[in-house]
Amino acid sequence: MDKQDGAVGGSHRVLTIPNVISIIRLAGVPLFLWLVLVPEADGWALAVLFVSGISDYADGYLARRLNQTSKVGEILDPVADRLYILSTVIGLAARGIIPWWVAALLPARDAFLWCLVPFLRTRGYSSLPVHFLGKAATANLLYAFPLLLLGDATGTLAHLAQILGWAFAIWGIGLYWWAGLLYAWQVHKLLADRDRRAPALDGG
Repeated sequence: MDKQDGAVGGSHRVLTIPNVISIIRLAGVPLFLWLVLVPEADGWALAVLFVSGISDYADGYLARRLNQTSKVGEILDPVADRLYILSTVIGLAARGIIPWWVAALLPARDAFLWCLVPFLRTRGYSSLPVHFLGKAATANLLYAFPLLLLGDATGTLAHLAQILGWAFAIWGIGLYWWAGLLYAWQVHKLLADRDRRAPALDGG
């Protein structure tokens, strides 16, 4: 839930440098899952996550620098972030690095928000703007899961990575749900405000 309908956004261009980067990022999702689950090549899987993180910054920077912001890009970027988070928790849970109930908390939050979309559409909206809390949650999670994957080994470095990974994961999951509840409150306020204004508009 990232942009309001009618808000000032980018153009309808599709083939831009930032969008190509985002598409390449999306192609890395199944590659990451295969590396984690089949050969268990954690080093290469971490490299995919690292490249994804760098490209996530690069596509946003280039979109602003080259004036190539687009509505497609506004969709692709958060979709790529969510798919990387989802694929990472699935991979880590399947490997037994994190429990399945932890993995289920993240898609459960997204499913909860998608249930709010029909209510928004009754007021002419398809989504709400991203706020800082949601971005902070995503950043924490994108740090957490590579660290937890790195921590699935032995040695001092792996132990430290595991501690830091769980710290980021706990904060990230908490912020992720907090942001989701704030979105739900925004939807509630929007519906209530529009209901209160409706008689005045009808009578005008």
